[in-house]
Amino acid sequence: MKKVGVVMGSPSDLPVVEKAITTLKEYGVPFEVHVYSAHRTPKEASDFVTTAADNGFGVIIAAAGMA
Repeated sequence: MKKVGVVMGSPSDLPVVEKAITTLKEYGVPFEVHVYSAHRTPKEASDFVTTAADNGFGVIIAAAGMA
């Protein structure tokens, strides 16, 4: 089964994605949670998305709490 990547721009965005994380756990879907900011860590964000498929991710959920 492919993994789900849950990406947020700041740790303070966690309340926005908590329900998704809970649902993934309930269904037994493998996932990883990452904090990558397009403004503060653009290289890390770019590296993650460009290598996601090769690293076993089938989908990425991206969220920002204040956006």
